[in-house]
Amino acid sequence: MRIGVMALQGDFAAHCEALRRVGAEAVEVRTARELEETDALVLPGGESTTMLKLLRLEGLDGKLADYGRRKPIFGTCAGAILLAKHVSSPAQESLGMMDLDVERNAYGRQIDSRVVTVHPEPGAQFDEPVEAVFIRAPIIRKSGPGVRVLIRYNGDPVLVEEGRHMVATFHPELTADSRVHQYFLEKVKGQARA
Repeated sequence: MRIGVMALQGDFAAHCEALRRVGAEAVEVRTARELEETDALVLPGGESTTMLKLLRLEGLDGKLADYGRRKPIFGTCAGAILLAKHVSSPAQESLGMMDLDVERNAYGRQIDSRVVTVHPEPGAQFDEPVEAVFIRAPIIRKSGPGVRVLIRYNGDPVLVEEGRHMVATFHPELTADSRVHQYFLEKVKGQARA
């Protein structure tokens, strides 16, 4: 499977490495042509307002919306903000691909970053706790009925999926544990078989 990682800004190199560890062909994406040559896409952490500006500048915002109607997207941290329907604190535009209300920087400033162990929900595909790195992370304040929560932290969803898409409010690419990326790769393979 050829998984693209949006490489306009943010933490894209670490995602490429994590995807390669689970056997995916990871490629950096900066153009519409590169986007179309992938089976799925990762929107990395970074700064969501900057990412939106760069997507518009490169003419990728409309292309990304069309892409998301056909192929899986996994957003982490800022990528989760971009995929949400509603964004607050402050309000900003988003791609609106998942039925989520997200509050930006809700865990605090850079100094409030943390590494914690989170426990999967019953029935989730993870057999053991997951190490989660939160850096100026958003909080999912509300999710629609089609959203499945896979992992929570302090009662808030931090890894969720809806249909073909998935978001994490933490940074799974910053740990040696590749299970979150493996799970996304399995989703992509399932989508390809459907």
